[in-house]
Amino acid sequence: MAVPSNKPPTPLLTDHLFCLPSKSTRPKSLNLSPNPNSPQFSPRKAQKLSALSPNVPPVPTTSSFADPNPDIRRLCLHGDLEGALLLLDSAGERPVDEDTYVTLLRLCEWRHAVPEGSRVHSHISSSNAHLSVRLGNALLSMFVRFGELVVAWSVFGKMVERDVFSWNVMIGGYGKNGFLEESLDLYQRMLWAGNGIRPDVYTFPCVLRSSGGIPDLMSGREIHAHLIRFGFGLETDVLNSLITMYAKCGEFHCARRVFDEMPRRDCISWNAMISGYFENEEHFEGLRLFLTMQDLSFDPDLMTMTSVISASGALCDMRLGKEIHGYAVKKKFYVDVSVSNSLIQMYTSFGSLNEAEKIFLRIETKDVVSWTAMISGYEKNGLPDKALKVFEQMEENDVIPDEITIASVLSACACLGRLDMGIKVHELARRNGLMPYTIVGNTLLDMYSKSKCIDKALEVFRRMPAKNVISWSSVISGFRINCQSFEALTFFRHMQADVKPNSVTLIAALSACAAVGALMCGKEIHAQTLRSGLDSEGYLPNALLDLYVKCGRMEYAWMQFNRLEEKDVVSYNIMLTGYAMRGHGDLAVALFSRMIDVGVHPDEITFVALLCACSRAGMVSQGWNYFNSMAQKYLVIPNLRHYTCMVDLLGRAGFLEEAHQFIKDMPIEPDAAIWGALLNGCRIHRKVELGELAAKHIFELDTDSVGYYMLLCNLYADDGKWNQVVRVRKAMREKGLVVDPGCSWVEAKGVVHAFLSADESHPQIKEIYAVINGLYDRMKAAGFPLPEDGLSDEAEASKADIFCGHSERLAIAFGLINSLPGMPVRVTKNLYMCQSCHSIVKMISKIVRREITVRDTEQFHHFKDGRCSCGDEGYWKSKTE
Repeated sequence: MAVPSNKPPTPLLTDHLFCLPSKSTRPKSLNLSPNPNSPQFSPRKAQKLSALSPNVPPVPTTSSFADPNPDIRRLCLHGDLEGALLLLDSAGERPVDEDTYVTLLRLCEWRHAVPEGSRVHSHISSSNAHLSVRLGNALLSMFVRFGELVVAWSVFGKMVERDVFSWNVMIGGYGKNGFLEESLDLYQRMLWAGNGIRPDVYTFPCVLRSSGGIPDLMSGREIHAHLIRFGFGLETDVLNSLITMYAKCGEFHCARRVFDEMPRRDCISWNAMISGYFENEEHFEGLRLFLTMQDLSFDPDLMTMTSVISASGALCDMRLGKEIHGYAVKKKFYVDVSVSNSLIQMYTSFGSLNEAEKIFLRIETKDVVSWTAMISGYEKNGLPDKALKVFEQMEENDVIPDEITIASVLSACACLGRLDMGIKVHELARRNGLMPYTIVGNTLLDMYSKSKCIDKALEVFRRMPAKNVISWSSVISGFRINCQSFEALTFFRHMQADVKPNSVTLIAALSACAAVGALMCGKEIHAQTLRSGLDSEGYLPNALLDLYVKCGRMEYAWMQFNRLEEKDVVSYNIMLTGYAMRGHGDLAVALFSRMIDVGVHPDEITFVALLCACSRAGMVSQGWNYFNSMAQKYLVIPNLRHYTCMVDLLGRAGFLEEAHQFIKDMPIEPDAAIWGALLNGCRIHRKVELGELAAKHIFELDTDSVGYYMLLCNLYADDGKWNQVVRVRKAMREKGLVVDPGCSWVEAKGVVHAFLSADESHPQIKEIYAVINGLYDRMKAAGFPLPEDGLSDEAEASKADIFCGHSERLAIAFGLINSLPGMPVRVTKNLYMCQSCHSIVKMISKIVRREITVRDTEQFHHFKDGRCSCGDEGYWKSKTE
């Protein structure tokens, strides 16, 4: 049933529509749609009548005085709706009675003929027919069935008299269309209406469903009291709804009490209680009740079986699942497609894809759930390519996907980087009207973000009619993985005005803070996690640890590390990476020893961090020992990243020939990163010939990475070979390779400010350049030569073109202006720090007597009193990749 485009109105207390007469009649039933088995509308009876009278008389051309009512009703009885409407339109001034209108409305409702039903409604409105309870109820039932709640409300307001059926239709209609609070409000107004109208056995299931759907336990308890007061405490259907309400509100103990005290139980009672246990993750209690059900000779139905099969999957108990499967086969439930679908979902949750495939192939008539279960199973078990193949087969069989299918396929596209397929699925979802579903929007956000199309993701986000916490988390994570952390934090602030973040959102926001060095913002989020009680949930403790490590606050990181109740391998890896970025090889080695002593087994990332730490600290022998012990002692097979670390270790230490030989002796084919590590070592030690050899191998493997071209430029620039620099730069332009502009971030008063190279847009830019020029003057007056002094104009222009653009100087000057004297200034940079900036920041730290930290893409530089924590060993680089 479609949800109305506009939220239906609810009445005011003073609304004249609620001044009801004192009399009302009790309806015969609450069915919101006509009963197909009723004598008037039974298709079988219509066929029988057609057989007795095969030639339905044509629409009579009667005189203006003939009564059209019998002919219209006869045409409706034979299912000729169009003929009946033609006769209705030709009735002219002849009166059409209530029975005829009701018959037409019921046929329209049964046929789900929306335009035709609207025609009958228009005819009723134009004929000034008296809107009796019976006729009004027929209109209400039809429009509620069509999902036209706004029109139904209009009819409801025009009814002079209403009975309990009128109220039940509206209460049930609002609830079924998702307006649960409005449904409960109408129930309360029915009680206030008076005039002898009391809720009946059909009212309570409607309002209890709404109460459980919100969920609203307080309202549910009140309705429980009402049904006892009105004498329906022994009605099985009412008590079944009461069990479901308590289960959905999480009060399964109350649900069990109602269940145990029921005088009579049917299969629905058992299903409500069993599924209630499963929904509240009380799987063993639910299974125990399932066994009790059989002991008491209650035969399970399809709903029971699908619930029990789903519970077996949730418990990840393969043995139990197979027993339930055998029971379903024994009782011949397996012939039903819904049971087969549940079995597919169960086996895919076990990772038993072969069993799932066997069941899938045995289904004679596969519905959309069957295909979706198989697609989702492949995607969740790390086989996205097979998921897309099944989806293609589904399309070949002309099965229309639903929102779950689309979400599963988009997740597979995101895993495979299949942007082309994702765009086609996006268009398919748009054609099939599935875009309003939040799950579709969320998976589109994820797919476009992972495909580096953040603009498309943002467009989807803005068009989503309803955004939940997953939507916001997805777009924030999307900005982060697309290196737009500044925007991620902006969206995080906007989100908190409408939606409460969960642990996934906070992790994404903390990652963004870590990326731009937003320490104060990160500490605020840390406080938020403590207030909300999420500080120990999932990956959040490690995300906080990563924040403090990347913001250069190792003392905070160490406190957070020691606070962790369970330190896993990820926790140790984060700390090891932090020590590696600072060149603290001795601390990294000590932490690794502690890690082994407490029984945490290292993984691949552990050794990457450990070897990097040894490389930065010049600990060549220790690095060799760890590399050789990886496979033998710790059963970690070295991969390309570990070989890259070893080449970097040897290259930085000056063992370039040994590094070259190491590459030639590798058991696996080297990639561009390994040759890039050798090229960097050649740049540090100005070995141009070997560097050119490394560059040759690099460009055979990778011709599109800007970083390697810049590294080669740096090698030539440091050796003064400016002609070669021009040649490399020309090759870059011919290939259309563009160097990312230098960008630096600094936090001041809890707000992160970004500065691009040669930035002129900042409101304080004049003050910033005044501070920088003043510092240059003080350096010269104190006898500190600027690194740029002594270079020719051509050389300086070339270096400015190659290097970082010096954006960190702008950020540092801004930090000095907007912080108290003596406070440290912390800057994060998207490129490597050039030698010129490195020397100037050293001088600034001595002149202003401040601690200045610059984190580039390779390491931390902590400047104090004219010195840098890197030891001035020439390990900085002039340009990033």
